[in-house]
Amino acid sequence: MNKASIIGLIVGIAAILGGNLLEGGRIASIAQGSAALIVFGGTLGATFLSFSMKDMSLAGKLLREVFFDSGLVPESKAVINQTVDFAVKARRNGMLSLDRDLQSIHYGFLKRALRLAIDGLDPSVLHSTLEQENRTFEEERDRAARVFEAAGGFAPTIGIIGAVLGLIHVMENLSDPAELGSGIAVAFVATVYGVASANLIFLPIAKKLLNNMRQEISLREMIIEAVMGIQAGKSPFYLREYLSSYLYKKRSEHQVSP
Repeated sequence: MNKASIIGLIVGIAAILGGNLLEGGRIASIAQGSAALIVFGGTLGATFLSFSMKDMSLAGKLLREVFFDSGLVPESKAVINQTVDFAVKARRNGMLSLDRDLQSIHYGFLKRALRLAIDGLDPSVLHSTLEQENRTFEEERDRAARVFEAAGGFAPTIGIIGAVLGLIHVMENLSDPAELGSGIAVAFVATVYGVASANLIFLPIAKKLLNNMRQEISLREMIIEAVMGIQAGKSPFYLREYLSSYLYKKRSEHQVSP
């Protein structure tokens, strides 16, 4: 389970509900099924209209990664240790000796990269092939993130539509002044749903997917350099020092990121 995502979602929702209670509000006053149907149904429809089924399916599949770690992406340090061990073995016994180690590799990108290197693919072709796979991966993840970004843009506007529809219903019942206050309050619940879902759910999910993508792209770039170094027969000591620079790079990026 991704604790940061779970904590963020719970804290965000709890803060809004808690603030509402402190102001004397009631949970029941913002629990409106019709408003939820308008906002979430309308947002879903607008998002489907904006993207292909392939993009929607991919976004739904990657949603799990926001709240649960897949366990398929290894730690950078573990990859460094593993590839340095491969470099030592390759220098002693040749690239073909790594063929038996392929079964022990669980991360698909590293396995494919090493497989191509063992097969003797030309270094320039190997590099361009792996870079192209990285670009394809980045484009797919970016499209999935844009699905949630779009939903975050639609939701507040759909919420306003829901509020207007509620006000129309209130105006139709002006003959009963006692019901005006509660009717107007209910009408604005849709706006709350739209703005809250956009800023607490849809946009943060898009941001999380982009952050996860950037971290994995950095790992993949490090793997490309590692495999190219193994194929070129570089010193394992030099290779470890060079790959370790990716750890410092990642740390500095986190420090300067807003």
